[in-house]
Amino acid sequence: MPVWWQARCGMERRGVVALAVVLAAAAVFAVQHFWTGRTESLKAPQVVRAEAPFVKKGAEAKDGARASAASPAAPGGQIVVDVSGKVREPGIRRLPAGSRVADALRAAGGVRPGVSTEGLNRARFLVDGEQVVVGALVGAVAPPGPADAAASGAAGAGPMAPVSLNTATADQLDALPGVGPVLARHIIDYRTQHGGFRSVDELREVNGIGDRRFGDLRELVRP
Repeated sequence: MPVWWQARCGMERRGVVALAVVLAAAAVFAVQHFWTGRTESLKAPQVVRAEAPFVKKGAEAKDGARASAASPAAPGGQIVVDVSGKVREPGIRRLPAGSRVADALRAAGGVRPGVSTEGLNRARFLVDGEQVVVGALVGAVAPPGPADAAASGAAGAGPMAPVSLNTATADQLDALPGVGPVLARHIIDYRTQHGGFRSVDELREVNGIGDRRFGDLRELVRP
């Protein structure tokens, strides 16, 4: 501050310094008050949907649990399986994790002679607590029924010999294709009335035998 101003105001140097400090403090206070009192723009809060991540996380956990249940035990452990059925040594077997059905059969001494493993996937991985059942015997055939026996007998008898129209019984005539009990009775009646058949062509004259049926029977009968 100029000396002339100090002399005019009657102020000493110390008083001038104190006044300058007060003015500086007042200026700082005014600036701070102005800065804190200004209007600030506010932003609308963003809406965050948290349901989707939780649902996805739950689905992933569910899929992971399902995959763990379906996959065999981790390598390095052991599994326990029950091998039963037609094997040499059925029973409980402890196998390394990652073993297959073929390993379980081998641990049980293998299948018995003549036993079929058809329908058993021997390459499938085993899981802990599983039961492996071996199936039925190979070549086991059910006993033939009456129809099978009749068919076998007819097949083994070879070509059927022609039936004699003059000596055949009603049952033999009934067994011919297209001939029932009624038509067999008509054939016997014609044979009785005319003294027998002299040729196969006379079969046309029997009541109930037309050209089509005669064609079916022509090679199967004789006089």
